[in-house]
Amino acid sequence: MFDVYITKAAKCLPNEAVSNDEMEDYLGLINETASKARRLILRNNKIVSRYYALDKNGKSTHNNAELTNNAIQGLFDENFTAQDMELLSCGTTTPDVLVPSHTSMVHGLLKNKSLELNSSSGVCCAGMNALKFGYLSIKSGNTKNAVCTGSEKLSTWMLANKFENEVVNLKNLEEQPILAFKKDFLRWMLSDGAGAFLLENKPNGPISLKIEWMEAFSYAYELETCMYAGGDKMENGEIKPWNDYNPDQWLNESLFAFKQDVKLLDEFILVKGSQSMGDALSKNNISADEIDFFLPHVSSHYFVDGLSKALAERGMVIPMEKWFMNLAYVGNVGAASIYLALEELMGSGKLKKGNKILLSVPESGRFSYAYAYLTVC
Repeated sequence: MFDVYITKAAKCLPNEAVSNDEMEDYLGLINETASKARRLILRNNKIVSRYYALDKNGKSTHNNAELTNNAIQGLFDENFTAQDMELLSCGTTTPDVLVPSHTSMVHGLLKNKSLELNSSSGVCCAGMNALKFGYLSIKSGNTKNAVCTGSEKLSTWMLANKFENEVVNLKNLEEQPILAFKKDFLRWMLSDGAGAFLLENKPNGPISLKIEWMEAFSYAYELETCMYAGGDKMENGEIKPWNDYNPDQWLNESLFAFKQDVKLLDEFILVKGSQSMGDALSKNNISADEIDFFLPHVSSHYFVDGLSKALAERGMVIPMEKWFMNLAYVGNVGAASIYLALEELMGSGKLKKGNKILLSVPESGRFSYAYAYLTVC
């Protein structure tokens, strides 16, 4: 088995940062009315800026594959070019098309050579799953290098015109023409961007991060779906998929909107997060005090204190000065978030040889969690 190192990281955050007051300039007003939930949600998540691959007319400036390709381009230099790639592994929640795969579309933009591809789907853990595929490929000797990415193009899913038909339908039914909170909630949480890592079987460059181990957990066998798109949740907790609805319902019920069961999120996201992290550290004989930098992907600062307490209750006390987050000014970029946080840390000048880094990524889709433990070389 071979050692695996993250030797370089790069990112693509499109256009200019968008402030809280500008969000509806880009996403639009539903029913020509400002969202009543927006200020409450932003106050809780404490995000003050984010990036959209949109202009103020709601027109795309980049698609997901382009964002990903732009991030990958940042990995190339005279020592590693597109022709040197052996494996491309990409994770996203929001591919541009259902078929072909997201990674195939990115490879089409690279225009380099034939290489092995892997596409990871899901929600936030998709980026970590893409990383693990690259990690295992190099560790087994299947390849000597891999480019792994996490990316999202979420903004166009949240444009006001995607919900107008539902609001009109509510008016026709004489219901209150206000978008349900489970749909409006995520409009103010999510944004666009991409991150990329170069993995190699030996250290390279000024900073290399050895991947000591990666672990992943799913609780779908016992918990209902919490975050979803492309269907709707029935009273019995099951998801009815979009292709079992009539086409007119796709718009009238905003079936492709991202939705969040907030009560389920509050009940389980921290409980299962602390349980899975405890299991990951225990399996690998690591104690919390060995961690020098803790990079938790959190969707909202609302969960930070709760996560700290939940970890401490299981004997994992991590002082806040060890936490590294950029949610407030980068936004929640789903599968890309952990890439964007680690890329920033690698370039911060804070890392010293021997430092230990723990990456922690929860996914509320149906409660999945992924972890990676790194050593600075």
